[in-house]
Amino acid sequence: MGSIGKIGFLGGGNMAKALAKGFIAAGLTKPSGIIASVHPADKISQQSFQALGIETLVENAPIVKQSEIVFVSVKPQVVPQVLKEIKPISANKLFLSVAMGITLKTLESSLSPQSRVIRVMPNTPALVRSGCSVYVRGSQANDADAEVTQRLLEAVGTCEPCDESQLDAVTALSGSGPAYVYVMIEALADGAVHMGMPRDLAYRLAAQTVLGAGHMVRDSQTHPGQLKDNVTSPAGSTAAALRHLEQSGFRAAVAGAVEAATLRCWQISSKQT
Repeated sequence: MGSIGKIGFLGGGNMAKALAKGFIAAGLTKPSGIIASVHPADKISQQSFQALGIETLVENAPIVKQSEIVFVSVKPQVVPQVLKEIKPISANKLFLSVAMGITLKTLESSLSPQSRVIRVMPNTPALVRSGCSVYVRGSQANDADAEVTQRLLEAVGTCEPCDESQLDAVTALSGSGPAYVYVMIEALADGAVHMGMPRDLAYRLAAQTVLGAGHMVRDSQTHPGQLKDNVTSPAGSTAAALRHLEQSGFRAAVAGAVEAATLRCWQISSKQT
């Protein structure tokens, strides 16, 4: 396959850093093939990018001018101002927006009619090339644009297309989801420590257990309920643990977290339009 082309990041937040590091680790591009704009006050992001060998600037326009693919990775409330600034130089560029709640309609109307836009929703495990991403094509984005988007995001994990109407739920599930899982890993380890296990071992076992269970669901094509039954012997320890989780409202709490996050995304989206 051909070269990806120069990649620019407008904004140097955690997601931008995760993607940039992932692209380099995957061998998709070299540090010299990436450039990023970082707010002058954000010394930490500046240092993080420079530690990867990536050039950083404090202005957005040079990033757009020098790049074929531009990630819009600033905070949602800053997006309108940034797009207004770069609109005159945005023609014939591919923009990949990771800004939550900013619709394709808003993005396209704020950039040159000759630009192409794709909304993407990755998550931070892209940093360790285990990301979970979806994307939605804008009206001007062509098959080649979708292909390069898929190639970029698959270099740092999984990637699949979806409808724009699903993006808020995607944000709540896979975008915010790592935080829920981190809490679960912490809780699993806390329980084991309470029962006498050293904490470092507890964290390692909890993390690998979650990783392994995820792989089983993804790769075995077996319903998670069936996989759960396979681990649960009559009157055994797993059955006792699952009963405790049900009595504690575990399922409702997790499903409710996704619902609460989706509703919050709706609120943010409505403020942006």
